[in-house]
Amino acid sequence: MQSNQAQTRRSFWLKHLYRWHWISSAICLVGMLLFAATGLTLNNAGRIESDPVVTKKNGQLPSPLLSKLQQTHGDNAPLPTAVASWMAGALGIEAAGRVAEWSDDEVYVSLPRPGGDAWVVIDRASGELHYELTERGWVSYFNDLHKGRNTGMAWSWFLDAFSVMALVFSMTGLCLLHMHAGNRPFTWPLVGLGLILPWVLAILFIH
Repeated sequence: MQSNQAQTRRSFWLKHLYRWHWISSAICLVGMLLFAATGLTLNNAGRIESDPVVTKKNGQLPSPLLSKLQQTHGDNAPLPTAVASWMAGALGIEAAGRVAEWSDDEVYVSLPRPGGDAWVVIDRASGELHYELTERGWVSYFNDLHKGRNTGMAWSWFLDAFSVMALVFSMTGLCLLHMHAGNRPFTWPLVGLGLILPWVLAILFIH
């Protein structure tokens, strides 16, 4: 009787562990491939050559909008909505809502992005505008996605959700290892190797 109950309980847990293991692995698959690949590119960044591409644009703010820049603005206030909208339509520069640095002579907006950087500066007296975009290529782009660098709130939420699913995948995998370890004698030695090896390398070679 006890044997039947134990077998039933084991079957119950195996069923649910396998279900959550494959569901989490399916959700995490593309993300794990991305993070594994970018782990290699980040670890070997010095060996991967990249030639940054720099794009520059110059413009002149229309007179009706210039007066909006000449008004008093608080520290780190974004560009006026009308100015940001004109920049997006006329020059393809997306600066709406971005923090701006105001001085007596000019307003400067930093526009960092994955795989590159950009900035725009506008003369508050003349309305003369200068924009510069630096793009470092696809490898740098995906490396920044890996680090969550300048990726915005939506990507940050994705990283959190991905991390939760990766934990589910790993923990269900560990439970499955435990349930099958009796028939696989090398299970725990291999798990122990995966645990001990990083610690040994860190203690001996990282200072």
